[in-house]
Amino acid sequence: MARPKLTLYLDIVSPFAYIAFYVVQNNPIFKRCDVTYVPIFLGGVMQACGNTPPIKIRNKDKWIGAERDRWAVRFSIPIFAGVPEGFPANTLASGRTLALIERDHPSQLPAAYSALFKTYWVDGGPVQKSEVVASSLESVFGKVEAEKLVSRTSEAEVKKLLNGNTELALQSGAFGLPWFECTNSEGVKEGYWGVDHFGQVVEFLGLDKREGGEGFRSML
Repeated sequence: MARPKLTLYLDIVSPFAYIAFYVVQNNPIFKRCDVTYVPIFLGGVMQACGNTPPIKIRNKDKWIGAERDRWAVRFSIPIFAGVPEGFPANTLASGRTLALIERDHPSQLPAAYSALFKTYWVDGGPVQKSEVVASSLESVFGKVEAEKLVSRTSEAEVKKLLNGNTELALQSGAFGLPWFECTNSEGVKEGYWGVDHFGQVVEFLGLDKREGGEGFRSML
């Protein structure tokens, strides 16, 4: 029987994308499926779908921060108190860099995501600045290679990588993040949006919630 597959579309700007990445990357429940991370530009998805950002919706703008913190507590995820500098950040530089890493250094993509999510959603750093993206990635690639990767974000070829990934997300059904594209062991595919659907994701993939710890045991 084939292993289940999970494709997770991500943008550094989204706190819920960070939560989804942290759980998928660190929780043992997902060791039983093949995971692929895909860098996209959330702003492009929102615009294409005519979707209004939560922070521009009355009452939801206040609720969304509390909801973020509740999920972080549920899964013991470190997260910045309040919102990072310049939120919501323009993440074209980080997104293009990650798309380039996905193509040229795929085995290091999870570590690159970990570094950039930590900079923004744990330390509150301004990832809209190219120099901050580069310094964040030094721990993964070293100073010279990190700066080289970031310096290529203005190239048409690199822009095309992120645009192509964003279009893939739209074709998959995404209208926000995190977007989970799941294929179970029988080859059936389903899409799920949001960390509040983690329970359904796990169930569809045929994973055992009991292996996921307290966070998953408390979910329907």
